Amino acid sequence: MIGVIGNARLIDNRFPAQIVGENNMRAVAAVAGALPLMFAAAPAITDLGDLLDTVDGILLTGGRANVHPTRFNTEPCAAHEPYDEDRDAVALPLIEACVARGVPLFGICRGFQEMNVAFGGSLHPEIRDLPGRLNHRMPRLPNGEIHPDLEVIFADRHEVRLTPGGAFARLLGRETIRVNSLHGQGILEPGGRIVIEGVAEDETVEAIRVRDAAGFALGVQWHAEHDPATNPLNRALFEAFGMAAATRHRARVAGGR
Repeated sequence: MIGVIGNARLIDNRFPAQIVGENNMRAVAAVAGALPLMFAAAPAITDLGDLLDTVDGILLTGGRANVHPTRFNTEPCAAHEPYDEDRDAVALPLIEACVARGVPLFGICRGFQEMNVAFGGSLHPEIRDLPGRLNHRMPRLPNGEIHPDLEVIFADRHEVRLTPGGAFARLLGRETIRVNSLHGQGILEPGGRIVIEGVAEDETVEAIRVRDAAGFALGVQWHAEHDPATNPLNRALFEAFGMAAATRHRARVAGGR
């Protein structure tokens, strides 16, 4: 079983809910070969110890909300809302616990950013505002509306250079890849245990691993969950994550947990 973190959402602007994009669940089931189990990003109802005693891996998904700036010593700004402070309160200690216990961890988009913050790193609220950076947000029509075609939205948009001989280069069998890109916030300063393994052509950080992690602990800024059934690079990531979770499961069963 792989735990998939939820995101807070109001239904009809009044009913609080936790949601997960279906692509994440399908990637876990069809490619990682595991049962996806959504858990609430709400600290009052999610016990991290019980969660990690139950699942064999954790998937930290993307989400509309940004990580709250106070988590990396920056003042919040209304222009960079929404935030999901409950998710921050669950995800950040969960990342540390996964790494400490050797529970496989895969962060995507917001999850990638959370991994950086969990180890003391910082984020920039709008990467496109930095000199020389690309606009990594989803494409829009001339009238400003989000493009209606999902294939356009999730199309590969730029290259990423991988560290030669690094975990990603070994796993993917190449040192340059093309990825989709749908984010505003991004890594500014890497956390103390964060190793940068992939950067876009504008030097935006796109792939990371946790230094000296006891198990699988990788993060990507792009949306690998969109097409792992057809994209060989994203398939390789989810298959490796699934194999790590299977190894964890066998060890957990052998240990009686």
